[in-house]
Amino acid sequence: MPAKKPDVQKANVEVQIDPNMRYEQAVKELEKLISDMESGKFSLEETLLAYQRGAALLKHCQGMLAQVEQQVRVFEA
Repeated sequence: MPAKKPDVQKANVEVQIDPNMRYEQAVKELEKLISDMESGKFSLEETLLAYQRGAALLKHCQGMLAQVEQQVRVFEA
């Protein structure tokens, strides 16, 4: 029986983050992903998907922080 090939299509899917996700929720999920990846309990494919999700969460958090920084600049002006 041949070895099952990983689903490469699944690994190349762009991860979508709910734009209404709160910063704290995104950070909590990101911390859990990091912990799970460091524990070694994911397969290689699962690690790749977790990395992609984490990168999307990080981008979401950075965007939210940039918005807040802009609002602070407006308030200070």
